[in-house]
Amino acid sequence: MAGLQHLTAKAAPEKIVDAVKEDGACIIDDLLVPGELSALNGELAPFIDATDRGRDDFTGRKTRRTGALAARSPLCRELILHPMITGACDGFLKPFCDRYQLHLTQTIAIGPGQGEQPLHRDRLAWGGYLQRDIEPQLNTIWALTDFTAANGATRLVPGSNHWPDEQKPDDADVVQAEMTAGSVLVYSGSVIHSGGRNRTDETRIGLNITYCLGWLRQEENQYLSCPPHIAKDFSPELQALLGYAMGSYALGYFTPPLPPGQGPEACPPEFLFNGKAGGWGDDLYGEVSARVQAQLKD
Repeated sequence: MAGLQHLTAKAAPEKIVDAVKEDGACIIDDLLVPGELSALNGELAPFIDATDRGRDDFTGRKTRRTGALAARSPLCRELILHPMITGACDGFLKPFCDRYQLHLTQTIAIGPGQGEQPLHRDRLAWGGYLQRDIEPQLNTIWALTDFTAANGATRLVPGSNHWPDEQKPDDADVVQAEMTAGSVLVYSGSVIHSGGRNRTDETRIGLNITYCLGWLRQEENQYLSCPPHIAKDFSPELQALLGYAMGSYALGYFTPPLPPGQGPEACPPEFLFNGKAGGWGDDLYGEVSARVQAQLKD
């Protein structure tokens, strides 16, 4: 079985899309420089250290999974918007949606003695209800430590994104995403994969940031993990990725929780932050948006 394709940090997003369409995954080497990596690890360490281990064999009984990273980590917000990754999302997800969104943010710290996670496809988060010719998500795992075969580097089955559901991999079909800290594994929701077994005395840490079609429910509820009183200070681009934007023409509007006659009846999510109706036409008053913000925060 051939290994995964490795791309440079200067590769065009189209190269990522081509590799993921072909094999289900690829690795971008050394996308983070050492200073960025050190700062990111320092920012995330207190949250990881305070996280309980998993509750079952799938989440990992010696694995810590830490979420809500858009709210907790300014450096993670920068990675969510990384132009190489969002460029790949444009090419991979846009054929199936008007807008894609942030699906999940999570560090995965695989501790010593953790066994192999069961092999699976991430698209099964939506059950088996999506037709196979729709790719629902594009995922990244940023290596915050070196990923080795010994310490639990992600296991993948290249090409399994083209397999029928009933086809099962043999051991010979499985490769591991060995990569240096600062590199990024990019993979589809259709490729078979799992966390690896950690046979060392060190903890393997990856940062899982994933994106999905804007008309699907997110795995991590971003409206609760990163509520409006936090998201209001983000860039419009990040707000939109979190889901504070219309998923399509009439997908995602809300009615402000205000007394009768004190606000519009239907608004796009962006109204929370700018008091405007966006592409729906009328400019709305900023003070109405402020009252909505105050009620949501309370």
